[in-house]
Amino acid sequence: MKNIMVTGGAGFIGSNFVHYMLGKYDNYNIIVYDKLTYAGNLDNLRDVVDDPRYHFVKGDICDATTVEETIRKYQIDTIVNFAAETHVDRSIMNPDAFIQTSVYGTYVLLEATRKFGLERFHQISTDEVYGHIPHGRSSVETDKLEPRSPYAASKASADLLVNAYFVTYGLPVTITRGSNNIGPYQYPEKVVPLFATNAIDYEPLPVYGDGRQMREYQYVQDHCEAIDIVLHKGQLGEAYNVGTGEEMENLKMVEILLETLDRPRSLIRHVKDRPGHDRRYSMNSDKVKALGWQPRHTPEEAIRKTAEWYRDNEWWWRKIKSGEFKKYYEAQYGERLRETTNPAK
Repeated sequence: MKNIMVTGGAGFIGSNFVHYMLGKYDNYNIIVYDKLTYAGNLDNLRDVVDDPRYHFVKGDICDATTVEETIRKYQIDTIVNFAAETHVDRSIMNPDAFIQTSVYGTYVLLEATRKFGLERFHQISTDEVYGHIPHGRSSVETDKLEPRSPYAASKASADLLVNAYFVTYGLPVTITRGSNNIGPYQYPEKVVPLFATNAIDYEPLPVYGDGRQMREYQYVQDHCEAIDIVLHKGQLGEAYNVGTGEEMENLKMVEILLETLDRPRSLIRHVKDRPGHDRRYSMNSDKVKALGWQPRHTPEEAIRKTAEWYRDNEWWWRKIKSGEFKKYYEAQYGERLRETTNPAK
């Protein structure tokens, strides 16, 4: 492993992974391949732009010609696939882009891996492929996939393709399924950066339903470390859950965030819930821990650290929230907020 193609590397988790790998390994070259959709942002990579081990290619993973040209030019031996449309709300509004990128795009990358005989293809997946998890149990990697949103279904489909290429062609593949990642450079449509940036400006926080949905909030750097360990120690053909093992209600997350930013609880607005909203995710991560990984942050530490980053880096998010984001926010939350007149007590 020497020349790693990081697809979706200008996005949230991908860019954090690029920083992590360049910081840890002196002898790896990182080739970021990104379409630069609304969530892809070269500002996420500005700290590494002068590193001779970093290269950027603008390209779509659905474009087999450009994918293959990149593999040849940079002598790629490993692909780590972060490229995906990622937001559940957007998948409900427009499923097409999710199917194209996560399903067809993953197929293109798998075919390229097979054609060029690469050393490894690693797929970044999500705990949402398991669907709603009843209280009293946690998902293990062999559980049935039961996605409940177009986003989750597109990611589950990609996982099944990856597994099929391992079984059928013997392709050297691994998968990690991460819980809710938070941290620097996360596009502010996602709940923690949305609420952090809204709170900074004393704007209402639109909490879906009763806010008692359960999540495992995980600091993105911890997830990057887990991916690194699976790349170097994981068994081919296997999936690995990556989570904190600690659940938290969304409403508790909001309260921690408000306390960290010194903002009043009256900013909370309970709004109409998302269709098909999963109530609980919970994963058993013993399998990746057996490789030597442990999360370095509790969910509370991750939330506080993330809120502080958005407080201290307005240069990054203010220009994002002044652009295309405004139309999305109005479409997603405008009517919900207008229907809600009573602030939380």
